[in-house]
Amino acid sequence: MDDEVRYNTITLKMPKKKIITIIIIILAIIFIMPFFFTVNPEEVAVIQRFGRFVRIAEPGLNMRIPWGFETVTKVKIKTVFKEEFGFRTLQSGVNTRYTETNFDDESLMLTGDLNIASVEWIVQYQINDPIAYLFNVRDVKETIRNLSEATMRQVVGDRSVDEVIILNRQEIAYEAQELLQRYLDKYETGIIVRTINLQNVVPPESVQPAFNEVNSAMQDEERIVNEARQEYNKIIPEARGKAKQTIENAKGYAINRINQAEGDATKFISIYNNYKKAKAVTNQRLYIETMEEVLNRFDKIYIIDEDHKSLIPFLDVNKGGK
Repeated sequence: MDDEVRYNTITLKMPKKKIITIIIIILAIIFIMPFFFTVNPEEVAVIQRFGRFVRIAEPGLNMRIPWGFETVTKVKIKTVFKEEFGFRTLQSGVNTRYTETNFDDESLMLTGDLNIASVEWIVQYQINDPIAYLFNVRDVKETIRNLSEATMRQVVGDRSVDEVIILNRQEIAYEAQELLQRYLDKYETGIIVRTINLQNVVPPESVQPAFNEVNSAMQDEERIVNEARQEYNKIIPEARGKAKQTIENAKGYAINRINQAEGDATKFISIYNNYKKAKAVTNQRLYIETMEEVLNRFDKIYIIDEDHKSLIPFLDVNKGGK
């Protein structure tokens, strides 16, 4: 009987020890857990001790002093953020939906030729200095929006409406990105601008019909100019070819004349040199050669002795030979 009571007492005491152990473990975990925190791969943690920056924690499991001694602020340094101007996206994807709210206070801008254009754009940026991002500027997002709007107005204000809407959109985006980055660096925001994309650049709705007429006229002008250039490209090369051919023919004729003149001069000099060596022989040879050349031009030749006074004894009219 006594052994059975003792056994039951022991069995009742054992669960209490386990419960106490479990409670101690739970309390230890609760006590230790605040000392640890996790940083995701796309972010870093800025740790402050009594409000003063002490270190940056890299991704992974890290330690801190809890209960208000050290505070942790996580900053997503690998995430690309964006700000939209002149419009807002409700749902992105295949069927992107935008708000129907009018944002003319952001989009309407005065161009350099005193026209008005409606400019919608996106600024994409990343945080490259988490300390500057947290401590140098009170509201970084609002700063980015204000600086971006001021920058775009400055760039658009230096160009004509045609350049803004049609001609130089890529150049405007690139220049606005560089200028915005200089302003952000000046204020030490810790932000790096990745891209600025012009989404929709059009004239205001009230002047769109007139603008469309101007565009139509410009297209007609371009068409006429292209037709004129086509005709020009057809006629001018042909004229240039003929001119080049005429020039080449003239050059060939000039070379031929020069060669002929040089040959005649060389022949004359040769004859003259021979003439100086033997004047009588040369005169006789020249006479014979000249007579041979001249007489070969006639079909009939009549030889008459100079002592005869008449042609009758020597001229046989019926035979007519050479």
